[in-house]
Amino acid sequence: MKLCLSALTVWMWFAVATCSATETSPWDLNAWHQVPPVQWLDDSSPVRSLLFESVPYEGHKTQVFAFYATPGSVSGDPSKDVNLPAVVLLHGGGGTAFAEWVNLWARRGYAAIAMDLCGNRPEAPHYAAPTGELLTTAMVPRQRLEFGGPAEGPVGKFQNVGGDVTDDWQYHAVAAGMLAHSLIRSFPEVDGERTAVTGISWGGYLTCLMASLDDRFKAAVPVYGCGFLSDGESVQRNQIDALPPERRAQWIRDYDPSAWLPRCHTPIFFVNGTNDKHYPLRSYQRTYSLVPGPRQLRIEVGMKHGHPPGWAPKEIGLFVNHYLRGTPSLPKFGPLVTRDRIATASIQSPVPIRRAQLHFTIDGGTLVDRTWTSVPAACDGSEVSAAVPEAAQIWMLSVTDSRDAMVSTGVSFAPRAD
Repeated sequence: MKLCLSALTVWMWFAVATCSATETSPWDLNAWHQVPPVQWLDDSSPVRSLLFESVPYEGHKTQVFAFYATPGSVSGDPSKDVNLPAVVLLHGGGGTAFAEWVNLWARRGYAAIAMDLCGNRPEAPHYAAPTGELLTTAMVPRQRLEFGGPAEGPVGKFQNVGGDVTDDWQYHAVAAGMLAHSLIRSFPEVDGERTAVTGISWGGYLTCLMASLDDRFKAAVPVYGCGFLSDGESVQRNQIDALPPERRAQWIRDYDPSAWLPRCHTPIFFVNGTNDKHYPLRSYQRTYSLVPGPRQLRIEVGMKHGHPPGWAPKEIGLFVNHYLRGTPSLPKFGPLVTRDRIATASIQSPVPIRRAQLHFTIDGGTLVDRTWTSVPAACDGSEVSAAVPEAAQIWMLSVTDSRDAMVSTGVSFAPRAD
């Protein structure tokens, strides 16, 4: 796995990577398709550690920390590491590279890389004796890298927009994600043509950008993240609205996923909850509606917001497996249509449907505070339908298949809904 690069090679790589962004976007996409210089900190443990070089910050090169694991590394059987599909993992706010997350994907049969996107290095994983099982903790201690990029916070994410892009958190985070993708594709055990990306919260937001900008991915799963953060009830809106008008417009043009998702043709699976305050349902509806390529949804009533809840849904693995390993797909809904208070949507499923439901809320007011009700819906194998109560303000249909995998339609808002 180790790469050895001369000082000249490193200098030449940075000469490419530091070229200015195009006039129409902040992204150096061609440069980030190149394999970055890498330093292995641990290349023998079940979950391995490395640093790779990324774009400059405050006049110096940056380093990005990442965990990497494979089926062979976590099982102790290197013969498993042949022609592997791979996944890039993007953490959310307050997060870091999570050893638990790469371990989960490695045990699913993937090469997995998760990087810290805030210039930090988490502590090394701990293992139980004598089983060698990975131990997890609720909060992963971390330390600042000497050559880390911008830290997480409103300055890098919002206030620095305009002028030099190299102090913008999004610029560094997208660069790190794409460079990690280029790196994992270069590993001999990986099939570089079978890769996916998934992220949670701010990582889901980044996944929307990555799926739109990096056409090498074959599947993408943004969890919670969406666009239109300058509108509606998003908790990020105040930070965006506080910017001067010209810089506010630039933030939306450069960094809101709504600016980029119209070019997304990577199959994408949106995962969220009905009451998420960070990525609220109306902004979410507008976001997924922009995608011209294949898209599916899993909107769960009351889904909790966080890293473990964000990587827990089994549907994420099933979706990625379908596009990277050719396994049966999740059930696929057609558009949700409501006429005379009857909601219908076509459904196609490679496995039997076990349950169909209508989910609705009769509440007005703030989306995060609304109470939802779930009732049975009819399913004849090709169509799901249900009567929508007169008082319903928002509604959707869902099915759960014999694998206990759930998908939903998009949501519909009543004309009088808040």
